[in-house]
Amino acid sequence: MTNTHSFPSKEEFRASSAPLIPNPFPELCSPKHSPVLSGSLGSKSLTYVIRIFGDDKHSRSILVSSGVTAHVVCRMLAQSIHCMDEESWALIEHHSALGLDRCLEDHELVVQIQSSWPEDSDTKMIFRKNYAKYEFFKTPKSFFPEHMISDSAAVTKGTSPSELVQNLLKCGSCPEIQDFLYVREGGKKSWKKLYYVLRRSGLYFSIKGQSKEPRHLQFAGDLQDLDVFTVFNGRKLYGAPEPYVFCIKASKDRFRCQDLKLMSVDSEQRRTCWITAFRLFKHGKQLQCNYQLVQSRINIHNFQNSKFTDRESSMVAMDFSGKSGGRVIQNPHEAQNAVQEEGHVWRKRETLRHNLSTSGHTPVSLPEVNRVQPWFHGGLSRAEAEKLLEEQGQVDGMFLIRDSKLHMSCFVLSLCYKMKTKHYIIIPLEVEGGIFCTMDDGLTLFTDLLQLVEFHQINRGILPVCLKYPCTCIAL
Repeated sequence: MTNTHSFPSKEEFRASSAPLIPNPFPELCSPKHSPVLSGSLGSKSLTYVIRIFGDDKHSRSILVSSGVTAHVVCRMLAQSIHCMDEESWALIEHHSALGLDRCLEDHELVVQIQSSWPEDSDTKMIFRKNYAKYEFFKTPKSFFPEHMISDSAAVTKGTSPSELVQNLLKCGSCPEIQDFLYVREGGKKSWKKLYYVLRRSGLYFSIKGQSKEPRHLQFAGDLQDLDVFTVFNGRKLYGAPEPYVFCIKASKDRFRCQDLKLMSVDSEQRRTCWITAFRLFKHGKQLQCNYQLVQSRINIHNFQNSKFTDRESSMVAMDFSGKSGGRVIQNPHEAQNAVQEEGHVWRKRETLRHNLSTSGHTPVSLPEVNRVQPWFHGGLSRAEAEKLLEEQGQVDGMFLIRDSKLHMSCFVLSLCYKMKTKHYIIIPLEVEGGIFCTMDDGLTLFTDLLQLVEFHQINRGILPVCLKYPCTCIAL
C-alpha cells in the first residue's frame, strides 16, 4: 500500500514529539549556528529521536530515520529487552486527555504519526503487547458476529455469514458490516441511535430505520481518510449511553473533541468487530502482508530452535489427581475421556472458599521462580487486572495470576474468554505436610503456580479454554 503523506520536514517536526538534541558543532550545520541537530550530516534521510513508553511508565529514547515503520521500532525494542516474540508487540498511540488509543499498523511511519500530534499535549507512544492485532486471521468467527455480516453487491447472494468472513480474509472481498450505533457528532452533547453500514466504498447511515436503499443511505466518511480509535472512560468523558465506545476522526483533522465522531455499543465483541472491519476495509491486503511477514520471521526462529519444538511434540497426557505425583495416561480413550471430563465439569468451590478465614493466616511462601514469571502480577486488583487484559487484546486464552485481595494466602487466575474476563480462585492446601495449589476443591493438586500454568497450557481442566497468552508488563 502506498502512503500519500509526505515525510515531515525538519521545521515541521515538533519538539513535543521528539526531544531536541543540543548540537555540539553548530558551525558545521545549516542554518548557521543552529542549536539543534535534527539530521545526520551528509545524509539525505533525516534522523529523529523518538520517545517510547512502557507499561511501567518508564520510557526509552531511540534514534530512527524519517521512514521507519512501526514494525521496525517494535523489533528494535523487543530485541533491546531480549524478547524474540515479534507477533504480538505493538505501538499504541495514546491520547490521555481525549481518552483515545489506537494500535499502529506495522507499515505506518512512526515519525509521520508523531508529527501530527498537537503541541504541548500529553500524547505519547506506548510499547506493549496486543494479542488481538492479528488474532482475527486465526479465529475470525469470534471477531465478526454473524448478525453483523451481510451480502453486498460485490459478493454472491446467498452466501452464509461464515463464508463471507472467510472470503473477507482470503479473497479480499468485502461484505457489509451493519448494526445500530449510538452516535455523537463532533461539538454536540446529544447521542442518536442510527443504523450504520460499512462498505468498501465508505461508511453510511440510514435515515429510515434499517433500510439500505440508496435513497435512504447518507454518506458519513471515506475510509481512506479516517482513523479509528478505541475510547476508554467513554461514559465519564463523553456521557456515552453504553460502556464500549470507539470513534473515527479524519486523518488531517486536529485532535480536538469537536473533530471526533463518537460511537457507542453494548458489548466488547461489537466494538471489536467495527474496529477490525475499519482496519481491514481501509488497509486491505496490506494487513495480510504484514501478518505473513511476522509469521515468516516466527517460522524462521522456530526452525532455528527446532529442538524445543521436538520436545513439545513429545508431550503426553498426565493424571495429577492422585497424591503420588502424577502418572502418564497411555490409553488414548482414557486420555480423551479425562480431557472431556475436566473441560466440561464445573465444580463448585464456595464451601471450601468460605471456610478459609481472611485473617490470622500466614502468607504462603511462594517460590521465587513463580514470582518472576511474566504472567504473575502480585497485588494487582480485580479492576486493574481486567483493564490490563483489555489493553492487551482480551483474546481467548489470555491470562494472568495475581494475589487474592479477599482471601489471604490465595491467588486468582484471571482468564479471557469470549472477550470477557473470568476469575478463578487458586487455593493452597496442606496435604501430608506439603503445600499444594488447587482450583477444584483438591481433586487436582499442583506443587506450585508454575506447574499449574504448564498443565493448563495443554489441558483445559475446569477452564473453558487452555491458557495461551500470558499478560505481561514490560520495563523499558
